[in-house]
Amino acid sequence: MTLLLTLDDGSVQRALVDAVELAREAAVADAGAEQVGPHAGVVHEDAMSASHLFEATMPGYRGWRWSVTVAMAGPDSAVTVSEVALTPGPDALVAPNWVPWERRVRPGDLGVGDIFPTSEDDPRLVPGYLRSDDPAVEEVATEAGLGRVHVMSRTGRLEAASRWRSGEFGPRSDMARSAPAVCGTCGFYLPLAGSLRAGFGACGNEFSPADGHVVNVEYGCGAHSEVEVEATPSVPVAELVYDDSLLDMDEQ
Repeated sequence: MTLLLTLDDGSVQRALVDAVELAREAAVADAGAEQVGPHAGVVHEDAMSASHLFEATMPGYRGWRWSVTVAMAGPDSAVTVSEVALTPGPDALVAPNWVPWERRVRPGDLGVGDIFPTSEDDPRLVPGYLRSDDPAVEEVATEAGLGRVHVMSRTGRLEAASRWRSGEFGPRSDMARSAPAVCGTCGFYLPLAGSLRAGFGACGNEFSPADGHVVNVEYGCGAHSEVEVEATPSVPVAELVYDDSLLDMDEQ
């Protein structure tokens, strides 16, 4: 199907839009007649150039198009071909966007024996000798002498907090929404130290699905320490029970 864009009423634009056959001849000369399909439209590049699109019929290039750019130097000049290129259409199969190797490893990809070093400028880490804005970091550094080579920066802690809160053990999970109470009021909740203490802790209940995991203070599950279940028999029992074995039978 041919789709022409309405550019304006100028003679240059009309000439560019009408140059369908010139563009087709250029595409055929470059790719061969058997690989150039129907005209698929024209795209206005600027005031003096436009690109005609033709469906590509090359095997393995479904959805791709031949793009032929035509141009004019002015109203009195001839239309000429600037370039011919094979370009992907909206439904074309194309390669995924390039991802640098250092960003290809995703959470959960690291396996046994794998090594994934951090970069020197990782914003999540700062040198351990710098004074931290987290009192717990200062306390650990004092206890351990020189402390660790690196500690988590404020950026690193905020990223971790956001990731944990939106994860499996955050307040929006299905388990938390159906829980009778939150972890912040549970006896098995072990708060973290430092600036993350107010929002996160570890679960110490072996019967909880979060046992040994960092949980948000607003997470919850059915193994909450304060859950009380009223013990009632599953079968209703009458208030007055007669024991037939103790009844005297009088035969008439």
